[in-house]
Amino acid sequence: MLETLVVLPTYNECENITPIIRRILASSPHTDVLVVDDNSPDGTGRIADDLAARHPEVHVLHRTEKNGLGGAYLAGFAWGLEAGYWALVEMDADGSHHPEDLPRMIELLADHDLVLGSRWVPGGRTENWPLSRQLLSRGGSMYTRAALGIDVRDATGGFRVFSARALREIDLGGVASQGYCFQVDLLWRALEHGLRVVETPITFTERVFGESKMSGDIVRESLLRVTAWGLRRRARAVRRALTGGSRLTSVRAQYHRVLP
Repeated sequence: MLETLVVLPTYNECENITPIIRRILASSPHTDVLVVDDNSPDGTGRIADDLAARHPEVHVLHRTEKNGLGGAYLAGFAWGLEAGYWALVEMDADGSHHPEDLPRMIELLADHDLVLGSRWVPGGRTENWPLSRQLLSRGGSMYTRAALGIDVRDATGGFRVFSARALREIDLGGVASQGYCFQVDLLWRALEHGLRVVETPITFTERVFGESKMSGDIVRESLLRVTAWGLRRRARAVRRALTGGSRLTSVRAQYHRVLP
């Protein structure tokens, strides 16, 4: 069985793709990389093809249009599951996630189904991030915890390691969300399926080259979808209570523990 596949969605990351792949290969043995490029006009796909020609651990999946972060990850997960990888990794291609954290995160997968790299647990931190982005990220996680009744501190983070078994249990065919909301969507599905989720601290460094893909549309989508999921959760809890089931607050018990 193949071991670990890092899925790197890219759109206009020509300055970042080579250094991040080199760092991944140097820091994590038995790890392959799949670049999922959305037809980047800056030539990112061509650079990835050149890297794949020189490194057997590197693979490239070309998509014909820019179709969002969620769609890129779903395509990459499908490719990796078909190829037989044991662990599949979400990681940004812009250098904000440190590949040097990967061995520790992969090791945790031995006892868990999903490992979250967290900026907001003890030991986690951000570098060179403006206050507005920190407030947006912290506020998004706080709202998600309150709406969904979970204890995850960094619900919107994009540095994660899934077991192949976890991805097969989650209904990926029903995932249509993008951006921050895609991350919440997969986390919520994992928790709803009773999978073992753990957070571990990471350092998140703001990109040096290129432009952030964050937009107002992504934030609004996340707010609307999380609110809808929270309302459905509360409606289910009320129905259970009326029929003699558990109360709303008991949903927290099954979920999550944080590594210091």
